Order: sequence, then structure tokens, then C-alpha cells
Amino acid sequence: MAEETLIETEEHEEVAETIEPPVIDSKYRMIILAAQRSKQLQRGANSRTDVDIRKNKPTRVAMKEINERKVNFTFTDQSEAPAEDAV
Repeated sequence: MAEETLIETEEHEEVAETIEPPVIDSKYRMIILAAQRSKQLQRGANSRTDVDIRKNKPTRVAMKEINERKVNFTFTDQSEAPAEDAV
């Protein structure tokens, strides 16, 4: 289920950006991701849901955005392991 959003390029053209975040495999990852998104919202980022950020806490808005798969992210610790040298 890929979500598409419109972004503007430097020439002011609208380009569709496909958002397909990975599946969150742990409640701890969910907490960390929600905390990071909550900080972005507190610093003035626009909400990607229909929730009013003035009437709801930023953490609640962030959790809803993540559940609706409207936040794009990657895991940095799940990258491919470096190839081991055979001796």
C-alpha cells in the first residue's frame, strides 16, 4: 500500500512522491519513530493527517501519521552486513 504525496521541485512542478515505509517490527522502534516525528511537529512541521495539531498532543498526531503510513523512514541498523573476507 504505497501512499503518494505531491512535492514541489525547484521549477515549481508538482511531482508525485511514493511513500512506502518498512513494516515496524517492534514497539520500541515505534516509540522512537513517534518521538522523532513528534519533535518535528513541535518545531513546526505540517501534519500529514486530518488531526488538528493545536487540539491534540504532537505524540498523538505522530502515532496517527505512522499508523496511516504517511511518514517515510528507513532503518539504519538493518542495512546489509559487510561481506566477511574468507581466509
